[in-house]
Parts: sequence; structure tokens; C-alpha cells
Amino acid sequence: MTHKTRLFASTVLALGLAAPAMAQDVPASANDDVLKIGLIYTLSGPPAALGVQARDGFMLAAERIGEIGGMETEIIVVDDEGRPDLAADKARELVQRENVDFVVGPIFSNILMAIHQPVTSTGTILISTNAGTSNFAGAECNPNFFTTSYQNDQNHEVMGAYAEQQGYQNVFLMVPNYQAGKDSVAGFKNSYTGNVAGEVYTELGQLDFSSELAQIAAFQPDALFTFMPGGMGVNLVKQYSQAGLTSIPFLSAFTVDETTLPATQEAAVGLLGGANWAPDMDNEANRTFVSAYIEKYDSVPGTYAMQAYDAAQLIDSAVRKTGGDLTDRDALRAAITEADFDSPRGDFSFGANNYPVQDFYLVEAVKRDDGYYGTSVKEKIFDDYVDNYADQCAMQ
Repeated sequence: MTHKTRLFASTVLALGLAAPAMAQDVPASANDDVLKIGLIYTLSGPPAALGVQARDGFMLAAERIGEIGGMETEIIVVDDEGRPDLAADKARELVQRENVDFVVGPIFSNILMAIHQPVTSTGTILISTNAGTSNFAGAECNPNFFTTSYQNDQNHEVMGAYAEQQGYQNVFLMVPNYQAGKDSVAGFKNSYTGNVAGEVYTELGQLDFSSELAQIAAFQPDALFTFMPGGMGVNLVKQYSQAGLTSIPFLSAFTVDETTLPATQEAAVGLLGGANWAPDMDNEANRTFVSAYIEKYDSVPGTYAMQAYDAAQLIDSAVRKTGGDLTDRDALRAAITEADFDSPRGDFSFGANNYPVQDFYLVEAVKRDDGYYGTSVKEKIFDDYVDNYADQCAMQ
């Protein structure tokens, strides 16, 4: 396997892109003997830890597989820098100039919104390993788009169900003001029927939450529900503890996980989250994945790494089923939907909208026996859960 890492120029002029390609059923690269995969993740700035985990998870699987799909494999890694405009340019570069067969990524939903059309309109398969917006799960579902993660609402629905189970009647909601933040609130409210003490949308990338924490202290809600990935989550957890608010239950998703726990450590222990997986799940595929990841990267993998690891396994299984023939796109898509691989999360299949059908859990931040910090499964909340937008998808 060859691995080519390249940071493309950041402007349209420097890229020298041609006009957007017209929709086609078979990308030019499908006729080559080399399987080309483009990874597009946020690898710089405060959220970089998320993208790094995803990149590393994919590369770990690729290394273990060798030739993905039994083909000579070239992997091109690009940094979207958290900028939708730049991400769209780089996605076009991957499909038009590099002629990749698959684009894998991104982390953030606003980046997915930017790259979806430039990739899928060319017949290239786009596999999201994190972002899973409601529109692409529903009315805008696309046969060239798959996700190995979830629909954005679902992990948040876990926390809504938990809040309902605990009898909380007055919850304060705080999320970033972008699509995934809005999806998180929708997911929480889908499972929670109590009152909302406050509903705050912060700037994406915000790191100082003193104003919002003052509001929480004033309202004294039954609990806080939040979604703050990456550096936002690190700062929020630390500031929440420093503000003396730990008596108010802290419920979250993508806020207290393996990307933030190395920084928050004891300040986060005991905090709860919603997830589709945790590193201590008891199955052979997961034990193999987690031990290999820790050995290679000296850190505990999070969902970002696991879902990207699965994307590599998914591509491998699908390409092998087609015998390496990427020209028959219907056969390739059918092979992808079979999802014939062992996921560390256990049960995994695709619904009619190409989003996963899987289990979801309440997880807790812990200090592990090996000294690392990670999350641990407390209880299963949803079994074989289909997202709430699937019935709006015409691909039935």
C-alpha cells in the first residue's frame, strides 16, 4: 500500500480547478488498476484531535488489511482546516484531478454539506465516518452517499431518553450554532418531554463559556445537556468544574470522549454520554481494534477512530465482492450495502437510506485499569435503532 499525504493549496486560483464535472455514473478512476481513496478530515486547529483520530483509525485498518479490496491501494490525506469553502475545493481536487474511487470523511456537518454534491454528483462514493446530517438521511438521501457513523440526532436521543428515565423536568440545552448542533437538540427533544430551562446556541469553536455558565448557575436546572466536540468540550468540562456546577448533572454526546479525556482527565470522570460504541465492548473485533490502536498510537481510540476503521473494512469488503471491478457502480453500491465485515461495535447493517442500523448506549467517563481515560458502557438504550428520517428517503 502506498500512502501519499498532501496538503493542497487553499484557494480556488491556486488549485486551478476546471468547471465542476457533470454527473456521471462511472468516475474515470474506476478503469484504473489502482484503488484510490481520498481522506478529508479537519487536521489543524482546536478540533484537530477528532480528525487525527479518524485518519489514524482508517490508516490502522488499511495497514492491517494491506491491499484494500485485494488491489494496489493509494491513500491521499487532505486537511479541510474546518473551512467549508476550502473543503469543497479539495473535494473537487480529489475527484477531478486525483480521480479517487472513494472519498472518506469528514468530521463536521458543515463540511459534509459542502463536499456532498461535488463528490456524489460525479459518481464517486462518499463515505462519512462522522457527520450524519438529517437531510441526507431523509429527503436528500443519495445512492452514492453512505455513513459508517450514525444520524446526528441519535446519540443525543440517548441522552434525552436517559433524562426522561431519571425524571428530569427542567434541562438546560447548550450546543454550537451549526447543523450538527441543531440536530443534537432535535435528537434530545425527540426523547425528552420535560421543560427546557434555557436553549443556547454558541459560536462554533467558542472556548470561553463563562457567560453561559453564569446562566446555568442562575437557572439551576435539573441537568445540563450539551454537545461540544473537541477543544470546545475540553474547555467546557474544565470551566464547568471550576464554576462549581458539578452538582448539576452533565449530560452530553461527543463532549466527554476519548478525544477530550486526555486533557480533562479527573474533571470528566463520572460524566455521562450517549454513544454507539465504547472501547470496553466485549467482542473479538473490538478487542483486536482497541489493542492495536493503543499499541500503535499510545492512546485510547474514540468513536471517530472506530467509525473510520470500519470505513476501511467496508471498502475492503465491497471491492473484494466485486472482484476489483469498479466499473459496475450498481454492483459496487450493492456490495457496500451488504456491510460484510466485523465491526468493533457489534451489530451493524445499512438501512434503506445508507445510514447504519445499530445499537446505542449510555456511557460513562472512567479511568481505565491501564491508566488511560476512556468511556465505558453503562447500559444499552436503543437496540437495532433506525433513524427518524429514513422513511423520508426515496431509496426504498
